[in-house]
Amino acid sequence: MDASASQGLVLRSHTGAAYRFDPGALCLELLPTGGPGPFSRYEVLYAPADLAEWAERSRVTPTPALEIAEAEVADARRLRDALWRAVLARTRGEAPAHEDLAAVNEAAARPPLVPVLGPDGTRHWAAGATGAHLLSTVARDAIDLFTGPFADRIRTCSAEDCHLVYVDTSRPGRRRWCSMEHCGNRHKVRAHRTRNSAGR
Repeated sequence: MDASASQGLVLRSHTGAAYRFDPGALCLELLPTGGPGPFSRYEVLYAPADLAEWAERSRVTPTPALEIAEAEVADARRLRDALWRAVLARTRGEAPAHEDLAAVNEAAARPPLVPVLGPDGTRHWAAGATGAHLLSTVARDAIDLFTGPFADRIRTCSAEDCHLVYVDTSRPGRRRWCSMEHCGNRHKVRAHRTRNSAGR
């Protein structure tokens, strides 16, 4: 889990408004690309270019030059769906299903992206990076999250109509919203209207 990265994702609400969402971990950044059951309507991973675009938006920096096969896109969806189920089980205080753990462990068992030091002194990735390397990096991040100090801070946004999941890395541990720009702001507006109505 990379708690130091802060770029997050730029998502769009149903009205089309853009807002920044930082789930606090690389593995959780994969979840908004779709998912099992009701989350399938958000699916965006159809082709290698889609997975490459996600990598570019993710906290994997710098963006690796990836060679992604069609089969690796299916692997990405399988890993993501397993992560969704495992994360939701965790938020309910339940143990993840065996098959979901197996999917995460299978991805993590492959070689991850390999960082290298460039001649200019900056971080790069070893040549020949594939979709499997990317997914291994994501799966290993999930294992770090589930077994690390923030494992009990994996939460779902408090808004009733939002299902985004994040890890609360704030010092007080009282984060309630996926984004203050979006659900946090909507809550403040509703509370303000309720107070005004009560005052009248």
